[in-house]
Amino acid sequence: MSTPAPGVPYVEPWLRGTYADVPAVGRAVLHALDLALDDLARWTEALTDGEVHAKPLDLPSIAFHLRHIARSVDRILSYAEGKALSADQLAALKAELAGPAEPETLAELLAEVEASFSDAGERVRVLAKANFDTFRGVGRKQLPTSIGGALIHVADHTQRHVGQVVTTAKVVRALRA
Repeated sequence: MSTPAPGVPYVEPWLRGTYADVPAVGRAVLHALDLALDDLARWTEALTDGEVHAKPLDLPSIAFHLRHIARSVDRILSYAEGKALSADQLAALKAELAGPAEPETLAELLAEVEASFSDAGERVRVLAKANFDTFRGVGRKQLPTSIGGALIHVADHTQRHVGQVVTTAKVVRALRA
């Protein structure tokens, strides 16, 4: 996360002048991932590990969303690259909702997201130079999309789940009182 020094205003990633070497669509995806990291760090700060695994008002836990964010980016980029999901990716997908037998710490969950985004950065840089209209099939049914469609979905799907983390974090904090 790019935390400004005290007294320095926050500047969103798309206004920081970063990734100038990456074509616009790929740059926008990278900025969306940076914004996601900023928001996740901000809204999970000071939450306990227990609160991260809580399901207030029967909402999915923050832990679920963090696992899902990290792993879905990998899956969507695999589709963008024209690959089928591996056995490991499919097993990780099945384990997302339940989580492991020993619950992860918030630090471990955020580290998984950061590692996923670091890997995604290199993949997005490569895909950003491709023909965005190139067909890509998703899943066993090979539902139609394109390289560009998959790249955009990485950004908007990630942001959707970050929004759910923010909402759940607000509920968790409100229930503390």
